[in-house]
Amino acid sequence: MAALGREAGADRRAADVVPAGAREAPKDIKMPTYIYGQSSPSLGDANLRKPMVIEIIEKKFEYLRQEKTLNIYGTVTFGTTAGFSGILANLIFRHCFKVKHDALKTYASLTTLPFLSTIVSCELLVRHALYSGNISRENCVLRSSLIGIVCGVLYPIALAFSKNGRLAVKYHTVPLPPKGRVLLYWLLLCQTEIKAMVIPLILQTALGIYHGLEHYAIFESTLEKTVHED
Repeated sequence: MAALGREAGADRRAADVVPAGAREAPKDIKMPTYIYGQSSPSLGDANLRKPMVIEIIEKKFEYLRQEKTLNIYGTVTFGTTAGFSGILANLIFRHCFKVKHDALKTYASLTTLPFLSTIVSCELLVRHALYSGNISRENCVLRSSLIGIVCGVLYPIALAFSKNGRLAVKYHTVPLPPKGRVLLYWLLLCQTEIKAMVIPLILQTALGIYHGLEHYAIFESTLEKTVHED
């Protein structure tokens, strides 16, 4: 009976001893609890976030599409006026040099080359530099106006002068200049008519300023909309 009593006491003491690993967890550690049928919070946030991201991306594409369309229209208009300036310059020099040959060839080149040079220059020197963040508003306007003057006035004048001057020498439509004063002779020959190029000079300068301001305004508007959507 004594042995049975000792065994019962030993079992009671063993039941009172709790293993070290089975103690209660600290209160500052919160265990995640999930209820059956409740979706995970991360999955719910992802499902809500997905249509919002798609909507933001679609709006950004719409802004960029509108901005690109406006830039294309403005640049094409700018290049078209440069082409008309080339037509006027060719008309003036053909009249001064009394050239009647190769009219289609000279008019085609004097229309196409200023048009293309203006568009390429605007793309490289204005639009690309603007979206790279390398130029300010004043610099953008200055570059655009210089493109209008150089590609829309000076380049057509030089091109028409060289092409029609060669034709005049080739077909002897005007007296040959004396030796040593070739350039001065040609300039004196057309100094009166060349004053008409003041009209495209003023027009291209004004369009260049407007084109630069418009480009920068569209760039700022697109940038602000993109930042607000983010």
